[in-house]
Amino acid sequence: MTTQELPFPGLAGVPTNDEPQNRKEYTADQEVRWCPGCGDYAILAAVQGFLPDLGLRRENIVFVSGIGCSSRFPYYLDTYGMHSIHGRAPAIATGIATAREDINVWVVTGDGDALSIGGNHLIHAMRRNVNMTILLFNNRIYGLTKGQYSPTSEPGKITKSTPVGSVDHPFNPVSLALGAEASFVARTIDSDRKHLTAVLSAAAAHRGTSLVEIYQNCPIFNDGAFDAIKESDTKADAIIPLEHGQPIHFGAQDENGIGSKGIARDEVGGGVKVVDVVGGDVSGLLVHDAHNPDPTIAFALSRLTDAGVLHQAPIGIFRSVERSTYDDGARQQVATATAGQSTAADQTAALASLINGKDTWTVL
Repeated sequence: MTTQELPFPGLAGVPTNDEPQNRKEYTADQEVRWCPGCGDYAILAAVQGFLPDLGLRRENIVFVSGIGCSSRFPYYLDTYGMHSIHGRAPAIATGIATAREDINVWVVTGDGDALSIGGNHLIHAMRRNVNMTILLFNNRIYGLTKGQYSPTSEPGKITKSTPVGSVDHPFNPVSLALGAEASFVARTIDSDRKHLTAVLSAAAAHRGTSLVEIYQNCPIFNDGAFDAIKESDTKADAIIPLEHGQPIHFGAQDENGIGSKGIARDEVGGGVKVVDVVGGDVSGLLVHDAHNPDPTIAFALSRLTDAGVLHQAPIGIFRSVERSTYDDGARQQVATATAGQSTAADQTAALASLINGKDTWTVL
């Protein structure tokens, strides 16, 4: 058994498996019970296929979920898992990550679970930069409870709970994550296996909180919500691919692979804007810098996402920066407080003394 080295610094301290693994070893014996055509199947297949590449022991991996269709995930993986309570998966995962450095912690949640009742837990996990990977399945609807509008549904959405159209303004999950100063923020698509796997790999390699929004189709209650970015005749104009160190361009490509449109700085508004690319000249386009410690431009890129019926969205890694993590800091404080104490009893006493502080009261 060894400890994890690069290219997965996010897994430092987690024991590895010296024997090669395959997808079958991560596939549970439970019947997968989602609706036919659900995007969750594609995500599950990608995760099952990707986990062996981490080289970890299965008993050192845990998936924590909340409530919703996505939250069935732990049943279908042959790892440790916890089907927790509505919206509280990030809080439970924080406890696991802080108590056990040797555990690789994942959170699986949906747009309703994470952004409605669980919104507060989500933003504080990202603010604290706890070492976990959060997969946020966004189908822009409540699926498990049969089709009510969710915090990401577009304005005017007609559902069972909004029969004449939603009057809510939706969350943009990427904007929310960047506003909470998450250190890794990305977006991908359930049906793009190659891109999904690449993003998962980068998220797992990151030390800190990784938030990956996954556009996931619900064929029963919100079918076709992402058609524009999936259909062959529209996706070139709808998907704005983000690649670190590369000019951002999209649309119909010329013979050199340069798109007909691009993203440039908006000197008037202070954000970014869509411009035409003339003659394949990309010199005036914004070069994507996912490692910029200032999240301002990443946030501006996230605002290109169409909040209505989705016709345009940046896809890729918006931000990946290094900063200290909550769980590493907490463990370091414990180590400092118990330094020099040779027995578990002495360590416990030292911690108790520190927690009690100098002021104590006797209650009669």
